[in-house]
Amino acid sequence: MDTLHTHGQSTPSFWRSRYGIGWLVLAGIAAWFLWTEHRAHLFGALPWLVLLACPLMHVFMHRGHHGHHGHGGTPTPAERPAATPRPGDNTGAAP
Repeated sequence: MDTLHTHGQSTPSFWRSRYGIGWLVLAGIAAWFLWTEHRAHLFGALPWLVLLACPLMHVFMHRGHHGHHGHGGTPTPAERPAATPRPGDNTGAAP
């Protein structure tokens, strides 16, 4: 008979076990000490991270320089249909 599983109970996930909670507590303590000791370094690098975000956003949002032709802009002269005069249009006619 399986003594580990009783009726209606299942094994908890790792993050809800004693070991998972212990790792979360240790990770929180480590994050706190990293934040307090290295905050000046992080804030000093912040302007450079913002400047680095600009080309990264261009690459990932526009997919480089290849993807600009399909945005629905104005068509090139070769793509425009030929202008045909409409009935009743007096352009070019003398009065």
